[in-house]
Parts: sequence; C-alpha cells; structure tokens
Amino acid sequence: MPLMKSWVASANDANHPFPLNNLPYGVFSTAGTEERCGVAIGDMILDMAAAEEAGLVSISEIPVFDAPYWNDLMDMGQDAWSELRARLTEILAEGSADQATAEAFLVPMADATLHMPIAVSEYTDFYAGRQHAANMGAILRGSPDLPANWLHIPIGYNGRASSVVISGTDIHRPNGQRKAPDAEMPSFGPSMRLDIELEMGAIVGTASDFGQPITVDQADDMIFGYVLLNDWSARDIQGWEYQPLGPFQGKAFGTSISPWIVTAAALEEFRAPTPEREKELLPYLDGSKDGLYDIDLEVLMQPEGAETASVVAKTNYNRMYYSAAEQLCHHAIGGCGMNVGDLLGSGTISGPNKGEYGSLMEVSWAGREPFTLDTGETRTFIEDGDTLTLRGNARGDGYTIGFGDCTGKILPSVAWPAK
Repeated sequence: MPLMKSWVASANDANHPFPLNNLPYGVFSTAGTEERCGVAIGDMILDMAAAEEAGLVSISEIPVFDAPYWNDLMDMGQDAWSELRARLTEILAEGSADQATAEAFLVPMADATLHMPIAVSEYTDFYAGRQHAANMGAILRGSPDLPANWLHIPIGYNGRASSVVISGTDIHRPNGQRKAPDAEMPSFGPSMRLDIELEMGAIVGTASDFGQPITVDQADDMIFGYVLLNDWSARDIQGWEYQPLGPFQGKAFGTSISPWIVTAAALEEFRAPTPEREKELLPYLDGSKDGLYDIDLEVLMQPEGAETASVVAKTNYNRMYYSAAEQLCHHAIGGCGMNVGDLLGSGTISGPNKGEYGSLMEVSWAGREPFTLDTGETRTFIEDGDTLTLRGNARGDGYTIGFGDCTGKILPSVAWPAK
C-alpha cells in the first residue's frame, strides 16, 4: 500500500513517523488541561475527547476518549477498533468533507505533554531473542548453548506493572545487593553495571477467561498494538539474585515505553515470518500468520553535556525467535487469564553481528570490551547523566510508520537510608 494522503500537510512527508497510514494512539495534555486520548497525524494531535464531544467521532453511547488511557476502546473489541480506524482515515484523508470541523480539534504536538497511553494491568517480560540468549550464555557460562527448554517454549517472568513509565521519565540508578566473584559476602549500594534492553512491547487489547487457554491465532487477534520498550537492567544485582527464581530487583526499578501505540492494523503490511525452527514446536504453538514485523530498530546513547547522541546498535524486530502471539498463547496455555492492558515485553532483540546487539552487556561483552561514542568517551555500562534512546520505524511505499522515541535519563541513586 502506498502513502495515503492527508490534508494535514506534515503527514505526507515520506520520512515523518505519523502519516495517515499510521494513526497511532496516545494520551496528552496541554497547559491547564486534563490528560485525554489523542491520535498523532503528522506534527499534530487530533484531540479525541473534543472530537467525540462534538460528534465528529462516535464509537459508543457513552464517552470513551475523555479518559487518560485507551483501555476503554480496547475493551470494546476488534469491531470497534476497525470502526474507529476507518472513521479516522475518513476524517483525516485528503479531500475529506470533515476537514473544516476537524481542524478545530488539532493540537500542535510541540505544545503537548505526552503521558502513558494505557493503564498497564500486568507486565510480563520474555527472553525470546535467540542471539541474545546465546550471547548471554557465552558471557555468563562460557558457552553459547541454550537452556534445554529454550527452543521449545518462550521463557518469561512476571514483572512490575507499577514500574512501567512513559518515555522521558528519569530513572534513578537502583540500589541493591551485588556480590563480586571473589567476595565472601555481598555488599549493598548502587548498581555499577546498569544496562538497557532493546525490546518491543505488545499490548493485549481483549481479555481471555481464567482457566481457558487460547490459540496462537486467537492471541494474534487479541493484540491491540505495539510500543518500543526499554527493559532497564541492573546486571550486578540481577546476577546475584536470579538463581533459582529469575529476575527480581534487578529489573523492578523501571521499564520505559514509547508514547504512541502503533496498532496491529497499521503494521499488517509489515508482517514477517519467524525463523526456521531448530526444534519443532509443540502443536499448540502453531499459528497461521507470520508473527513478526519488519521494523528497523536502533539504540542511541547521549552523555550529559554532549550535543548529539551516538548510535550504539541497529537491528530489526524480525530477528526474534518467538512472536508476541506465540508468547501470549503460551502465557495463557495453563489457564492464566489475560487482561485488557496487559503488556508483554518481547525480550532483547539482537542480531548476529556486534553492531546489532540490543544490550550493553553484549556490546561491551560484560564490560571486557569498552566501546567508544562519537564524543570520544568510552562506555561499558551506563553512567549517571547518560540518556538512552530507542527508535523504531517500518518503511513502506513512500511513508514511514514510527513509534516516537523511547528515552530515559539515568540519575544518581537515592541515598540510603532514605530521608
């Protein structure tokens, strides 16, 4: 499908992340106003609460878009999702009869503050990138061999929904226990091996019942959309705590997501297959659709005071081994009920070359191989004042589907005992 022309001129730029083909969903406010739903179109935001109040958009008999989240629309199901997308396309398309009315509800993005686009019900993070898993095995155990279960199931753990924050939120370096290999006892203090993980986040838009498994195809239909996701990781805290039950405090201090939900409908044209299976998956993990997407991704680091950011890694979402639908299916297969607003982290996305590694743990090989930024500074892990940014774009015929940057700046740890 080629670029769909809009009467919002900036949306017709081939490199702009928010063309009519995209129409991502977010939550915004302006000076003196409440948080409410908005749709990005070019460098503008369509105020959905105002458009709904005026009758330009009507999906339900009761207001849907005056809330500070998109959960209410998600809960209405796929027919409502499709109806809204069709109506927004009609309103914002070049030559629309609604242009004069809709223009009054456009807000310059530069004047808006963006907020969390969903109320996160629960958060689960996966470990589903093969290259990352092999790299971590080589770093931590001296062998790239995968755990015995890895090629059979999408491995994951339940994280903290309360720690999921919007792009632009500062993150304090976490305190915790860490133990040096030659130390007899652990010590307490700020993490010295602070890292990022480049991930995609899948947002569950429809619920499943407790006790009822779902198929991969059903799971695919349940996914409302995707965001960029940075799973901040304190490697030294994680390394001391993770056996035998997995990550805990080393992951619980912050997870950043990009501000705009790019819907599954907007990404349909960019579907990509999962890789050839090294071990045949059990039948319940079979699906009829390509489950990944061709989305270019990159990681940037900007030290405090630097004028520009340095690209640390570039890769693609199609490098994953398991799709979000496979992850969601496996999550529910034992009877776990999934909720509207559940967030699933893909796991770190790494490619086969060093320039495609999606974490600093891999890029610096656990700190043994420092890397150099454009400023001339070197890094192994994140230092206080560093800003990390994730970017993602899918390239179509004359247009770009973007997510908005996922950024976070690292602040010093909070002194303990707390005052």
